[in-house]
Amino acid sequence: MIHIFQYMEYNFDRLIQLTIEHLFMALAAVLIGILTGIPLGVLIARKRWLTGTVLWIANAFQTIPVLALVGFLMIFLGLGKGTAITALYFYTLLPIIQSTYTGLNAIEPSIIEAAKGMGMSQNQIFWKIEIPMSLSILFVGIRIAAVVSIGTTTIMSLVGAGGLGYEIFTGINRMNNQMVIIGALLAALLAYVVQKLIQWFEVRFTSKGLKIIK
Repeated sequence: MIHIFQYMEYNFDRLIQLTIEHLFMALAAVLIGILTGIPLGVLIARKRWLTGTVLWIANAFQTIPVLALVGFLMIFLGLGKGTAITALYFYTLLPIIQSTYTGLNAIEPSIIEAAKGMGMSQNQIFWKIEIPMSLSILFVGIRIAAVVSIGTTTIMSLVGAGGLGYEIFTGINRMNNQMVIIGALLAALLAYVVQKLIQWFEVRFTSKGLKIIK
């Protein structure tokens, strides 16, 4: 254990750089996933006939092995962070789309009818009732997407994207257990911190009466 702390002290700057690279790729993918996944979730909640197709496509990406998807994307995007973020993005879609769809469908129809009876427009119902009432479930999907993205990012060093995977795979190649352990611990710590941060946002923006039990 002492040797691990010494190694971290001697390589502090490099480990910080790798951690920042790791976090950037993972969160960039999640952000793009949110920007596209939430509208798709809203769409299939409105157009039920699209639900099966959209969820099937999103689920299909989850079944593709990471290395196979990355290898395919490299043909068009080459090596680097662009390929990594694009691959990670596809793995964030399903939990975000599904949580948005589930959250909107969990709202009692009587609540929507009451809002219409009060004279609220469709946009007012969406922003003042549907979104606030579905936030708790939506944040669950975002948390899952973030954790999956951070975990999968470790593989992206194989396409020259950097991140903590570089530390792990370099340690494997050199048979250096310290590098492997440190890389894995930092990735796990990163996932934990990001998950807690998203939980904080959930508590901050979700009404107390609408929070779900963790």
